[in-house]
Amino acid sequence: MQLLSFPEAATPPDLRAQVRELHDEAWPPSSPLADHDSGTGHDPTLHPRSMLLVDDGTVLAALDILSKPLVHAGRHYRAGGLSTVVTRQAARGRGHGRRLVAAAREAMSRSGLDLGVFTCDRPLRSFYESAGWQLLPGTVLVGGTPTAPFPSDRPGFDKVTMADFFSTTARESHAAFRHTRLELHPGEIDKLW
Repeated sequence: MQLLSFPEAATPPDLRAQVRELHDEAWPPSSPLADHDSGTGHDPTLHPRSMLLVDDGTVLAALDILSKPLVHAGRHYRAGGLSTVVTRQAARGRGHGRRLVAAAREAMSRSGLDLGVFTCDRPLRSFYESAGWQLLPGTVLVGGTPTAPFPSDRPGFDKVTMADFFSTTARESHAAFRHTRLELHPGEIDKLW
């Protein structure tokens, strides 16, 4: 088994095709839960990086790491987040997703990011905690844009915000990220990573 990482645009076509199939398997395009178009990819200004767990040419699990500057409570940070985390349906329950999510957290920590922050469905909280992420209690991630915000507490959503603090500056500011509205604003394509 291999952990592979590429800038999203440089992911080999055969692997990218498998990732699209996994996205469609998890979030069918016709589903009201589908909040992405797997054919378009991520906003390139978010520096998307794909991480894949591959066994003998088959993608077992995949995710993307997005990053951007963040200003919160008057301080500047370099933030990253997980997006489109998926495990092949036939390979679920074997720890592949957890292994990949934990590896992504380690890669983000080494990459120079100050913090990692993202939302997940509430029932997935313990999964992410088991891979080293922490709950940010009461924190709402505000996606979209400043003129068209897309908050994680919008009606019909049941999201929690997960994070880890990599730099000394971020660790010292940890309390400022709890019970707050975190204005991430990643844009129109990746409304809420």
